[in-house]
Amino acid sequence: MDFTLSEDQEAIRSAVAAVCARFGDDYWLDRDHTGEFPHDFYDALATEGWLGICTAEAYGGSGLGITEAAIMMRTIAESGAGMTGASAVHINIFGLNPVAVFGTEDQKQRMIRPMAEGREKACFAVTEPNTGLNTTQLKLRAVRDGNGWLVNGQKVWISTAQEADRILLLARTTPLEEVTKPTHGLSLFYAPFDRERIKVREIEKMGRKAVDSNELFFEDFRISPDDLIGEEGRGFDYILHGMNPERVLIAAEAVGLGMLAVARAARYANERIVFNRPIGKNQAIQHPLAKCWAELEAAWMMVLAAATAYDTGKPAGAGANAAKYLAGEAAFNACQTAIMAHGGFGYAKEYHVERYLREVFIPRIAPISPQLCLSYLAERVLGLPKSY
Repeated sequence: MDFTLSEDQEAIRSAVAAVCARFGDDYWLDRDHTGEFPHDFYDALATEGWLGICTAEAYGGSGLGITEAAIMMRTIAESGAGMTGASAVHINIFGLNPVAVFGTEDQKQRMIRPMAEGREKACFAVTEPNTGLNTTQLKLRAVRDGNGWLVNGQKVWISTAQEADRILLLARTTPLEEVTKPTHGLSLFYAPFDRERIKVREIEKMGRKAVDSNELFFEDFRISPDDLIGEEGRGFDYILHGMNPERVLIAAEAVGLGMLAVARAARYANERIVFNRPIGKNQAIQHPLAKCWAELEAAWMMVLAAATAYDTGKPAGAGANAAKYLAGEAAFNACQTAIMAHGGFGYAKEYHVERYLREVFIPRIAPISPQLCLSYLAERVLGLPKSY
């Protein structure tokens, strides 16, 4: 099996890298300081057509696969943009997959095309304060009102809600006590973001300041029947179609961030002179960085394997979870090793590696924890009993 990039895939990597090269370290350091969304970076990728990389051509995209999208997202993170740059466009790449699979033709044209072309931004609202990853226990209600719905409740850790034009929302339309299975009774909507009815409160956090995370408070938020995706009550099934590609892509971003940290540390180790010799001559510097590179390279092979399985219609759950776990852990090790290679200067913002460590917790924690990845593999691959 050959995972060498094809000529076309290498062309994608080079073209995306060329766009990213316009936005250097000073740009991302400034965004980390001010918290301003990287609009010009987003617009540059949109102008070049990259936001629709795996959107069907019929809806304004390029019609390529998750493999090509993974190459793109790794390239963005590895360019110096880190998770800030990757998260700014992350939802455009895969987020409307449930609409692509279950939406009507009118919905696909009306909803997917503006995202693929960069004319609209969206947020994905699933998580709630008291349910975490236990999605079947969601409490936010969408209650029938005429031929539409009124939504009341709360969501949390919703990225890009400060910037969003639309919201992809999972809400309970049938009370939990009235369904035969807890996965039933959840519905998926894609609706305009009405800021009169959705109050947004930003969460101050340790990293990725330029891409906001938020609490959302819904008060009689009205949804049109035209904005229901698929059948009422089947939303949980629909969001599953976005989970494997999301894990593949965030794993690719983690690999990119880790490789960025290793490369920056290696460069510093070549330039930093202590006791009349570059510190890179010391095996105490060399070996940890070499180990990080090997771990990241192995994780990248798993990313490509999972992406290939998904693109060819083969089962991808195990590969996607393994890729997400391996990449998150390897990237974390790489980022903290890069700081240690810099010594005291690793703690200074001007050397950037401290930002990488703050950002690497995102792909390590989200969209699911490393422990849940391991639980999936234990149950689905090893046949062990369910532990929760």
